[in-house]
Formats: sequence, C-alpha cells, structure tokens
Amino acid sequence: MSFKPEDLCVYLAADGRGQTTPGGEPFWSLPPAEMAKYEHGWLVSEFSCSEDWHNWEMHPQAEEFVYLLSGDIEFLQETPSGTAATRVTGRGAVLVPRGVWHTARVFAPSRMLFVTMGAGTQHRPSSGA
Repeated sequence: MSFKPEDLCVYLAADGRGQTTPGGEPFWSLPPAEMAKYEHGWLVSEFSCSEDWHNWEMHPQAEEFVYLLSGDIEFLQETPSGTAATRVTGRGAVLVPRGVWHTARVFAPSRMLFVTMGAGTQHRPSSGA
C-alpha cells in the first residue's frame, strides 16, 4: 500500500502491528477516548510548517525523533541551564529527550517527520517562541 505521509499517520503498536490512520486535523480533532487508542505505541507523522509553533510540548514516556526533510527551523528545548537552540537547515534530525519541553521557530517553509509515543503528552502556549 502506497500513501502520502502528509495525508496519513502510521501507528506502530507495542505488539508490532502497524496501521494507517487519517492525519492532520482529522487525527488531532479525535475525541479523547479515540485518541487514547494511539498513546502506547509510536505515531509516525509528517507536517508542513510555515510559521513558528504556537505551543510547547513535552512527552513524558519516551524520546521523540524529529527529522527535518526540508526547510529551515530552530528547535528550542528547555534545559536546566536555560533554553537550548539548535538550528537545522535542509535535512537533519533532533532527538528530544523524554520529559523535555520543546518548540520550534520556522525560518522557511519546512517539512518534518515525527516519531512520537503520545502517552501523557502535555502542551502549553508559546509566548512567541
């Protein structure tokens, strides 16, 4: 089965099974009970970003792999010594440690691939990243 990752997410369950599910707004607007079905495996999703993220997020159960497929971003992570900024242009990746709040500034339209375990994910508003 061939598909476009920007249209469908892939859910990789802890038991080794995989399935596709509609991505984007249809996925993120699922009711909490439906969303809970995807919390304990890995969600592989692709997003296009043309502006700074509007929130910070944190994944308490696992690291998150973020792969920049194209574009120009600055990835911000809160550390005990302050906010660490990592600029990634063209192609590159960032591995976000478990429990670290993170967001991104977008300097050029960018496409990113995410591999995330969603259980317990938290969000908070950004005040202009």
